[in-house]
Amino acid sequence: MTTTMTPPRAPAGSDFAVLARRINEERLMERRPAYYAARLSIVALMFVGGWTAFVLIGSSWWQLVTAVLLAITFAQLALVAHDLAHRQVFRTKRPSELAGLVAGNLGIGMSYGWWMDKHTRHHNNPNHDDLDPDVFPEVLVWASESAVGRRGLAGFITRHQAGLFFPLLTLLAIDLKVSSIKALRNGVVKRRRMESALLIVHAAVYLTALFTVLSPLQAVAFVLVHQALFGVYLGMTFAPNHKGMPHPTGDEDFLRKQVLTSRNVRGGRLTDAALGGLNYQIEHHLFPGMPSPNLRRAQPIVEAYCAEIGVPYEQTSLITSYRQALGYLHEVGAPARAEHAAR
Repeated sequence: MTTTMTPPRAPAGSDFAVLARRINEERLMERRPAYYAARLSIVALMFVGGWTAFVLIGSSWWQLVTAVLLAITFAQLALVAHDLAHRQVFRTKRPSELAGLVAGNLGIGMSYGWWMDKHTRHHNNPNHDDLDPDVFPEVLVWASESAVGRRGLAGFITRHQAGLFFPLLTLLAIDLKVSSIKALRNGVVKRRRMESALLIVHAAVYLTALFTVLSPLQAVAFVLVHQALFGVYLGMTFAPNHKGMPHPTGDEDFLRKQVLTSRNVRGGRLTDAALGGLNYQIEHHLFPGMPSPNLRRAQPIVEAYCAEIGVPYEQTSLITSYRQALGYLHEVGAPARAEHAAR
């Protein structure tokens, strides 16, 4: 399993090496322990506070409000796990992995090891049709040639995938759990026994709490609302980043491969907090180990340097980013619609 998420060492005179020197001169790769101490404390308080409220409220349909708040909390916990995977929080591997297992497996019920391997491959080859697992043709397809020949339910989804994108995000949390179980069953996760045990503990405590405190109907409704909104929120943090951006051939140098396939989202501090810093996707892909609060400061440096060397730098509003991603999905589905019409 690949576990490194650091950019390759670039030749001294390469474009990326020049940019890296400018970033290092501003000391933007330095750790931010106070920031992460505060952020992890806030997320932990949200998690503990949410479940405490759940117990205090008891059997009530008002628990659907708790489900919404915990969906937000789970998404923020997932964003913390993302930063842990990139070693933005701790300098060394062991505490990063242990904290990631607690956040991912025990906290939200997702295999941290499986996701880390998948995310590493994405970072190494973003938007590459054959090497990036995030654009493999599965429920949705991201290349027109993959849209041809799909029949039945798969074909229907492909023909209408732009309109179905946000409804399908309601299933994302379930997909993460199913993919985690498959990875553990197939033995592709490094700490298989530990991860399996943590996932079992998460599921047992989660379901026991729900069906002990709530009526069966309330418990089912809670699961549906909680997991659906968690999936939508999590999907909305990742959807603007690469969808609808060019698909590389693999011949590009590191800087161009990362910049040309990524899209930034404009916004203020609230956007930074809601998206966990992933709105600075270009800077994050160039410097994955950079602490997320430093990405805002790195953004003008990277944008100016890209203009200097003639590399397109995509930055747009959040709404426009979704519009571009959905437009791309609709375009990719055109061959499937034409094929269906011909039949």
